[in-house]
Amino acid sequence: MNIQSDIKVLDSLLAVNLDINLWSARRKMTAQDLGSTELPPEELASLGSKRIADPAHLKIFGTLKARATSYLDKHGIRFMSGWAIPLEKATEITEQLSLIREEFIAEKEKFLASYNELITSWIDKHDDWADIIRNSVVDPDYVRSRMSFKWQLYKVTPSEMNTSVDTGICDEVENLGNTLFAEVAYSAKDMWKKVFEGKTEVTHKALSPLKTLHNKLTELSFIEPHVMPVADIIHASLQRIPKKGNIVGADLLLLQGLVCLLKDSKGLLEHAHKITQGYGPATVVDYLANSTLELQDDEEPMPLLKEELASELPLVDVKVEIPSMGLW
Repeated sequence: MNIQSDIKVLDSLLAVNLDINLWSARRKMTAQDLGSTELPPEELASLGSKRIADPAHLKIFGTLKARATSYLDKHGIRFMSGWAIPLEKATEITEQLSLIREEFIAEKEKFLASYNELITSWIDKHDDWADIIRNSVVDPDYVRSRMSFKWQLYKVTPSEMNTSVDTGICDEVENLGNTLFAEVAYSAKDMWKKVFEGKTEVTHKALSPLKTLHNKLTELSFIEPHVMPVADIIHASLQRIPKKGNIVGADLLLLQGLVCLLKDSKGLLEHAHKITQGYGPATVVDYLANSTLELQDDEEPMPLLKEELASELPLVDVKVEIPSMGLW
């Protein structure tokens, strides 16, 4: 079975294109910068670049761009050149982007207000190369024009023409379900490395990325019929974790097993399919809670659906290849 999202999901989606430009403070090196130094011919090698400002003062802008990207990843699906987000969440999402943009603009004005002093300080710090830097300094107005934080929000609709014009859009839409499952797997792999791998005890902060993933799946459950069952598996697992105290023992093993299941797109989809056929999510969680598997690279046991146990929960022959979609 190959999962495909219906073109009708476009009625419930908006597309977001994040348009953020950063100034790198880099300028191309020239032969004049190196004076009489003999250089190889251009067909053999090219000169690199030079920094005309301290990169430490520009780091905040990259951080804010990453924050906006991460926020959209948590609430949307990679789609075309940006993200597809739920129509009903558009106001909330744009409000959050506006807050990040306000901080970006404030930091930009702060940087530009002290631009000349920062450049002078950078030149003084590299006094031996002062002329190389000074000869490439640009006007603050130029820097202002190179730094911007914008986004475009738009509705995607298929053309009324019954031709190959819409082939690209239809392919993008049909693959939304696959993309979402690929993103789940990618998030779970990152979660495993950062939170659960090799741990014998975690705090309730470890639940935060799982809750974020659950919220994303719930908000996007209309994308494809198998999405909500996955959200239900996460929710049922979280419900079994004690509300207080550090998470250890069988509770930790349950969470580790859940994350490992989320990492396996094919296995996850198979179990989601069984839930759509009538099996409750608790059935999957029971197996996660009651089975363990020795990891090859780790002495500690972790729960996972062993083949002999998983065979007791009938699985349909679902053959779905989840491509990387450029996520890894």
